[in-house]
Amino acid sequence: MASTIQVDIVSAEEQIFTGEAYMVYAPAIQGEIGVAPRHTPLISPLKPGEVRLDMGEGKEEFFFISGGIIEVQPHLVTVLSDTAIRAHDLNEAAALEAQKRAEEALADQQSDLDVAKAKAELAAAAAQIAAIRKIKKK
Repeated sequence: MASTIQVDIVSAEEQIFTGEAYMVYAPAIQGEIGVAPRHTPLISPLKPGEVRLDMGEGKEEFFFISGGIIEVQPHLVTVLSDTAIRAHDLNEAAALEAQKRAEEALADQQSDLDVAKAKAELAAAAAQIAAIRKIKKK
């Protein structure tokens, strides 16, 4: 029987998930990483996107994160994010509206800070929309 790894996904507001998984996939800054039980310790920044948990027997759990940090220990993976949402709780209409607002803010750039904030919001909205559409295909 294959071993599992403890996974904790935490947002600024609450713990979103705690449980066991066979594999964890996360959107690291340098590209998607896969974490199996007994993985070498690692800390990496995460970009906005989808965290996917392989629950075994063909079952998967999906979560959207706005970015954050992943800490990997041999028997524990912790994902810390300002925003973490179970994929089935995502709202495509709200994400599309957020994307539109971010694009408008980018077009109406007032300062470097406004541009940086709008780009971050645009990246988060685009990642949410991509996660929603990917889940709908499954």
